[in-house]
Formats: sequence, C-alpha cells, structure tokens
Amino acid sequence: MKRPLFRLQYELERPYTEEGSDESAKWRASDVENDVVRSLLVQMEGMSYKEITRLFDEPSVSKNPYVMVIPVSTRTPEAMTYRLQQGSPMLVFWMRPLHTVEKLDEVLYTLNCCLNEGTYVCFHSMTAVLRRQLIEKRYPWGVRHVVMAGVYLWHRVCPKLRLTRRLYFDITHGNNRSMNRVELLGRLHRAGFEVVDEQFRQGEFFVISKKKGEPVDDTPPTGSPIIHLHRIGKGGKDIVVHKFRTMYTYSEYLQPYVYQYRHLDKGGKFKDDYRVNSWGRLLRRLWLDELPMLWNLVRGDIKLVGVRPLSRHYFGLYTPEMQALRIRTKPGLLPPFYYEQHSPETIEEVQASERRYLEAYLERPMATDWKYFWGILGNIVFRRKRSK
Repeated sequence: MKRPLFRLQYELERPYTEEGSDESAKWRASDVENDVVRSLLVQMEGMSYKEITRLFDEPSVSKNPYVMVIPVSTRTPEAMTYRLQQGSPMLVFWMRPLHTVEKLDEVLYTLNCCLNEGTYVCFHSMTAVLRRQLIEKRYPWGVRHVVMAGVYLWHRVCPKLRLTRRLYFDITHGNNRSMNRVELLGRLHRAGFEVVDEQFRQGEFFVISKKKGEPVDDTPPTGSPIIHLHRIGKGGKDIVVHKFRTMYTYSEYLQPYVYQYRHLDKGGKFKDDYRVNSWGRLLRRLWLDELPMLWNLVRGDIKLVGVRPLSRHYFGLYTPEMQALRIRTKPGLLPPFYYEQHSPETIEEVQASERRYLEAYLERPMATDWKYFWGILGNIVFRRKRSK
C-alpha cells in the first residue's frame, strides 16, 4: 500500500528551488543577541527535517529554557496555547508541516499571541511545486498527469470553494492541503511574523521567521475569483475595490516583503512580481482583471480617469506632498500613467506624471478628464500599452 504523499516528501534527496524564491531574504547571525539561539540557527542552515529533529533532541538543546520544540501532535489553537504556557522561549521549532494544519490561520494567530516580540519560529511545509515534482518522480508519464489533476482538484480547489470546503475538511481534517510558497508566506505575514530566511531543500520548504507585531485584524481572504482589496480613496478614506484575482491567495500581505527584496520595476510596478499567477498575467495583458471595478465606478467610489487606487503600503512610498495631493480627488479606473508617450520608469517619475494630472484636474476637472481619456484610449489602442 502506498504511503500518503506528505510522508513521501523526505524521499526527495536533491534540493529544489521554486520560481520567485528570494535568495536575498537571509537573516544575519549578528542580529541574534542570544548565543544559544544564534548557534542553533547557524547549525540549522542546510539541514533536512530529520537532521533538525535530531539536533533538537539533543539534551543540551531540548533542556535549554530558551528553546522549545512544538510536537507534531499540536494542530489546534487550544493545543498551541497549552504548549506555550510551559515557558517563554526565544526560539521555537514547530515540527508539524504547515500544509497539514486545518485551522492554520487561527493556530498561527495563537502562536503569535503567546510569544514575545522578537522570538524566532522555524516552520516547514511542502509546497504545490514540490508536490508536483514528487508526483513526477514517483509515477510514469501519462499516469502522473492524471494524479496531478486529481491532487490539484481535491487538495487545492476543493478547500477554497464554498460548496466543497466543509466536505473537504470533514474528510481530511486539513491533512495534505496543496498550498504554494506565496500563500504560506502571506499567511505568516498576516499572522504578524516577519520572514527572515526561506529555503527549499531535500523536498521541503523551510522558513525562519520572527514575531514582529500583532496579527492583522481583518477577514481572511478566500479563493474566490473576485477579490476585494482595501485601497485609499478621496479624503484618505478606506474604500474596497473589486478585481478579478490575478495573484495567489494571501498575496496582498506580502507587498512589503516583495518591495524589500524586489523593489519597483518600470512604471512603478513591483519587479519580477512572483505573486502574479499565469492566468493573472493573461488577464492583465487583456485588461480583464479590472472589469469588476466598474461596480466601484457605478457606486461612485472611483471615477473613469484618475490616479490608481493604492494600498496603504504603496501609498506610504509617496512623498507627504503627493499623498496630500492624491487624496483631494477620487482615484480612477484609467490612470494618467497610460497617457504619457514615454512611460514613467521610476516611482519618482510616476509621481511626477500624477502631479501633472492632479494639478490640471483641480484647475479644470471636466476638460482635463476629457483630454486624458482620449489620450489614454489612443495609447492603449494604437501604442498597445498594457498592464503588467
């Protein structure tokens, strides 16, 4: 009888990498003040799950008050609370893979609330890419495609659909879910953990994180094809814009992390943004991702021409002067970026482009929007300007 896939992950001997992995996301040993914690983090570099387990089983480590191992049996918020009441560690290693925890967000929130700020936590999991590579290794051509289709539908699609979600968790109890790297990192950031190191090795994805703050208090994102994003509107008020999903679930919580290591590309977009999935790239090229924003236009949250509605993190990258200027008007569906003959390449150039539009709009609203509308339409149709 074949063993479940999540138990076969340790049979992958060679290290794997996944597209978009931030190799620059490395912690610095000098930042860790405690000698024991720093030594353990250095030793764990490149170790497999079994090797790390043996390391934490050593008496010098297991009996250290600064270190805590959370066993595989800990999979509920109540069990996590009970376990962490036993001490105040500075380094935690959770043995259970993240993709086998049913109430993962709740457990991560509980973990955050029970730890002191600055505590390091080590996680491990199997990602969707690693699972696919495992299936390719185990099954012959033809059979592997059938298996991958079944695994994708059952372990990835069913947990996200409202009609099948309850049935899935009643049967599996959350075991062996298929989650990609972006979703896992997004969940950690949403739970208040800063990712300081991430590596793919020996068939698993390892993450070293640090408690940075409190969890985000909002409604958990869903796998729905239409997403609801909080953006800054006129007067600095929070508005919710609707778009077709072009990124992996929980991607919005990774924006500061992506900016830290990838920075911005031409036009002010994030460079090599691995949060965008393959379907999303196609939708963006065809301008279909923003069709649901027509509802925002009907409601009056936005206008037809105007500056792009921004998240609070991206809004914070603007100068205080531009922030004050931006919130004097409603954001728009068609941004002035597409009006320029030579597309702005830096965030400073994007701000300069928006300043020209905003100052002209505040002086002559109707005439400015009329002029920009036809200019943007001409660039899209004849110059084939597209979103990334």
